[in-house]
Amino acid sequence: MWINDELLKTILKVINESDEPLETKEVSERVSKLTEGVTRTKVYHRLSNLRGEGLIKGKFIGPGRGVWIWWSSGKITKNIS
Repeated sequence: MWINDELLKTILKVINESDEPLETKEVSERVSKLTEGVTRTKVYHRLSNLRGEGLIKGKFIGPGRGVWIWWSSGKITKNIS
């Protein structure tokens, strides 16, 4: 993780403060309230990186293009399947 990346820190804060899994759109909307000039593409890219590093979890759901949902590692106890 890049230590000076404020967007990553904001995304982690949003994910960790949520009690439920969030769709990419929901994460993007919450991050936009805290940080200016953020696109959904930037948020999705950072979410994917955080997932790759094991700091958050994510799952692709739905047919076709579907959506990604994201949650904090080990925090959500509801069934995600």
